[in-house]
Amino acid sequence: MHEYTSKARVWGLSCPGFPEEVSRARRWTRDILRGSPLADDAELIVSELSANAILHTASGLEHGSFHLAVAVSAQVVAVSVTDDGGTGTAPKVEHQDQDAEHGRGLGMVSVIAHRVVVHDSDQGHTVTAELYADARRGGGLCR
Repeated sequence: MHEYTSKARVWGLSCPGFPEEVSRARRWTRDILRGSPLADDAELIVSELSANAILHTASGLEHGSFHLAVAVSAQVVAVSVTDDGGTGTAPKVEHQDQDAEHGRGLGMVSVIAHRVVVHDSDQGHTVTAELYADARRGGGLCR
């Protein structure tokens, strides 16, 4: 492959931090991945990560937003949600009781995805979940 060309395609979407935007992010992801065997898992992951951004960070405050990126290649689908930060701690997997009403979202994402990476910056947090076409790859949660 030529060094300046790539077979990966990347889409981006910015959403105001309103709860109804989670369903918009899901639909947008589903439209991009139509026909992919990874579409359902990616849609669920986008839903969880978008909801977490709105509920747990400044993304859900007045004038807040979250940003979604979907990268697709023959080998991997990667979905990333970037929030507006405003919390003292980065997103993390918490091992909650199955009956717990909160705190299980990122844990569920880490079970569905082959790899989850959390990146912190001064502007917020980005959580990227990777789904591999070859399920033997992967490696859990990375920081």
